[in-house]
Amino acid sequence: MVFTTLAHHIDLELMLEAYRKTRKDGAPGIDGQTATEYAADLEGNLRTLLDRFKSGSYRAPPVRRVYIPKADGTTRRPIGIPTFEDKVLQRAVTMVLEAVYEQDFLDCSYGFRPNRSAHQALEALWQGLMDMGGGVVIEVDIKSYFDTIEHRHLRDILDKRVRDGVLRRAIDKWLNAGVFEEGSVHHVEEGSPQGGVVSPLLANIYLHEVLDAWFARDVVARLRAKAFMIRYADDAVIVCASEEDARRVMEVLGKRFARYGLTLHPTKTRMVNFRRPGRAEGPRTPGDGRFDMLGFTWFWGKSRRGSPLVMRKTSSSRFRRALGRIADWCCRCPLSRGRE
Repeated sequence: MVFTTLAHHIDLELMLEAYRKTRKDGAPGIDGQTATEYAADLEGNLRTLLDRFKSGSYRAPPVRRVYIPKADGTTRRPIGIPTFEDKVLQRAVTMVLEAVYEQDFLDCSYGFRPNRSAHQALEALWQGLMDMGGGVVIEVDIKSYFDTIEHRHLRDILDKRVRDGVLRRAIDKWLNAGVFEEGSVHHVEEGSPQGGVVSPLLANIYLHEVLDAWFARDVVARLRAKAFMIRYADDAVIVCASEEDARRVMEVLGKRFARYGLTLHPTKTRMVNFRRPGRAEGPRTPGDGRFDMLGFTWFWGKSRRGSPLVMRKTSSSRFRRALGRIADWCCRCPLSRGRE
């Protein structure tokens, strides 16, 4: 079903709830306004914001861009900081969109969804590997995912479920708002809104269409043996019981992503033999038997009774890299707490 009228759900009561859910300790955007200053006339500010949103006169301000060091200490990660008012409105729109898309999202998706967590993703992956007895794992790594989401494809995907003019106009304004850096505004033709509250949801909607729904609808039905997928944000693994099935998936995976303007990392996207030790499929080749997911290295070990058991471990550097990728989604960094 396509929804053509949704904006009427966004009223003053929902705006107050959106304000309550918006973090108050973040760094200010380009207007310099803090949450405390905005709350001085909260109801009046929210009414004005709501009127501008409904009438179409609301203008999405550019996002202030700053940089923080990455975990390796040699490079820096760009962070976008929207204005506080923009965060509140994005939160309200996100609440409405979530009510629509939570009906569509599949069980294999765990990143930045209500009542879902990375811990649940890890548990689901462990349980699936144990039930299947291992298999061939495909590590899916997307190059610069958040910066390469094509706006035209995102609009086409949104058209399938949401065509409310007020909401879509606001989303387009956030996509085209631009980035304020070194005294000038730069506009981009692709990528999710930097630092935006709505950004993780839009990114999830995009990957739901590109990967989740495609895998469940078109891929699984064509495989000869069992297979499942676990995805947290842009971190995903596909597990196939058959190596032949895994190779077939690998052949089409890159083409599927390219169709939507995305590129798989040529070396980090790989197949790993993760069959249970002792099986008759043949010896492992060097480097097989381990893969990474959510900052953990997964491998086969032994239980106290000596039976094969899927285990995972982490190193501080790998875990920091995983946290950095998650920070790209939720922007919970020192800057967002005002410590510049």
